Amino acid sequence: MPLPTIATPTYELELPSTGKKIKYRPFLVKEEKLLVLALETESTKDISNAIKTVLKNCIQSRGVKVENLPTFDIEYLFLNIRGKSVGEEVEVNLIAPDDGETQVPVTIQIDDIEIQKNEDHTNKIQLDDNLIMEMKYPSLDQFIKSNFDFSQGEVSMDQSFDLIAACIDSIYNEEEVWSTSDCTKKEVKDFLEHMNSLQFKTIEKFFDTMPKLSHSVTFTNPKTEVESTVVLEGLSSFFA
Repeated sequence: MPLPTIATPTYELELPSTGKKIKYRPFLVKEEKLLVLALETESTKDISNAIKTVLKNCIQSRGVKVENLPTFDIEYLFLNIRGKSVGEEVEVNLIAPDDGETQVPVTIQIDDIEIQKNEDHTNKIQLDDNLIMEMKYPSLDQFIKSNFDFSQGEVSMDQSFDLIAACIDSIYNEEEVWSTSDCTKKEVKDFLEHMNSLQFKTIEKFFDTMPKLSHSVTFTNPKTEVESTVVLEGLSSFFA
């Protein structure tokens, strides 16, 4: 006689990028095992790939392509799935800023972690009186490649340019639209290199003000009794 099937609950949330409601389930033991094994490698790339696999398995709504979701959607989704799976709290060890060495364990409620949105953020960048550049958000793969491949050391200028080039969706004026999907990677990078510094800074502002997971934590250094507040940003700050 086959063993009974264990019912798995489903939940619903809104994607921060679009407000679209999607259904999801908690991850199972086999998926938790995948995450643990990824953590043991101490490779952010392995961890991110594991997160992507878990998301694909846990998202119950049709038509959601994890590879195309903005990074902040993926971070928000994973945190909520994690909360429904193993508990609504996450424990992190923070370095006390006053001495730069003392580790302080802190417990954070997942419900308190929010997507921070900047009112000045826009994906339409005015390059000059005629040209407008429309940006798209980094996918998880792009974000990892340019920001979280710690085996490569510090992010190089070429890596930064690759990320920016991958996030340009189109360039247009009142008469014509140029889609980057019709251009080579070299053509897009050449276009970037011919900008002036002020124009390039407007692109940097797009990334600096992009929505992100954010949470402020106030804690006391047990050695010095100095109270400090630190801001945690991005999934890697909470996934420990």
